[in-house]
This record gives sequence, structure tokens and C-alpha cells, in this order.
Amino acid sequence: MPVELSQESREKIAHLLERYPTRRAVMLPALHIAMQELPLLDDEVCQIIADLLRLPLVDVKGVATFYNMFPTEPRGKYFIQLCVNLPCSLNGARHLLRHMEQKLGISNGQMTPDGKFTLQGLECLAACDKAPMMYINEEQYNHLTPKQIDEILDALP
Repeated sequence: MPVELSQESREKIAHLLERYPTRRAVMLPALHIAMQELPLLDDEVCQIIADLLRLPLVDVKGVATFYNMFPTEPRGKYFIQLCVNLPCSLNGARHLLRHMEQKLGISNGQMTPDGKFTLQGLECLAACDKAPMMYINEEQYNHLTPKQIDEILDALP
């Protein structure tokens, strides 16, 4: 079944085209609008945005895949993003990543077979003072230990 963007979303994007200086400047807000309606910004959705903005698909896809906030591939119900940049790594983040890989039975960048979790180690989530830290969907967790991670993951329905 073909993916379609609602008329309301199309109108929002058209309105943005009137407010922004260039079509390229509308890419991020247009992708956010699409993400509110569609769970996955795959090639088909990126093509819709490219057509609306009259830009090449490669440009839209490049922006969508650059930012972690845009799901361009299927993700689990819980998207775990663990910071592995220097401050977090110095505080044990790489050990925590290995711990979660073992606990969930997946490698970094993978989704569990039941579709419940996706694990992603990322560079800098802008909370160096709370290292090591992670997000699960929109919720931030700070000063993590393996025990805390086990408790957090075990508590998720």
C-alpha cells in the first residue's frame, strides 16, 4: 500500500514554503511534519517531501539520514540512544553499551527480534555533565550504572 501524506501536512509544508527564504531551508521542518504523521521516513516518504519541495531525493534523504531524530529504518518500540563520546566513555559508557548488547542479545545499531528495543551508541547527546547518559525515546537517564540500566530496561512494558 503506497504511503501518503495527509492534505493537512501538505498544507503545513506549503505554508512553510511561503515563510522560508529557500526550499532547502524547509527540509527539516517538512521532515518533522512528516514524522508526526508517518512512523518511518523511508525512501518513499523522502520522495514525497522532495516532490513537495521540488528538490532532489538525494538531498532530502541526506538530511533525513544525517539526524538521529529521523527514523529512516524500522526501530523498536523503545529507541535507546547511549552517548559514547569522550566524557561518557571516560565514565564507563562503552562498558554500558557492551552490557546492554549482552542483556538485549543484539549489537549496537540493531533491533531485538521482538521489535521491542533498538540500541544505538551515538556521539554526543549534549549532556556531558550527566555522563554516562542515555535517552530511551524522549526520556533522559543520567549518571548510569549497569544496575540502573537493568532496572530501567526491566521496568519497560
